[in-house]
Amino acid sequence: MSDKAAAVMTLAALRAHDAVRSRLRDQGGQGTVEYVGLMLLVAGVLAAVVAWAASQKGDQGIGKKVSSQITKAIDITSSKSAGGH
Repeated sequence: MSDKAAAVMTLAALRAHDAVRSRLRDQGGQGTVEYVGLMLLVAGVLAAVVAWAASQKGDQGIGKKVSSQITKAIDITSSKSAGGH
């Protein structure tokens, strides 16, 4: 391999390395990932509270009320996203 070919390959490798490092430092989309993580955390806590409330005596149907409201909200959201109002 000639010195010129080695220099070209080395330069290409260094440029690729810089491009990968730059891409890994990029923060684009990070807010969306954090928002989805937060929503999953809230959903998990809500599910745990509903399950606990439903298992308690004298809960007065709180678990069922919360579940029905969540189902209703999902139905409304899905009908709006499907084009229905």
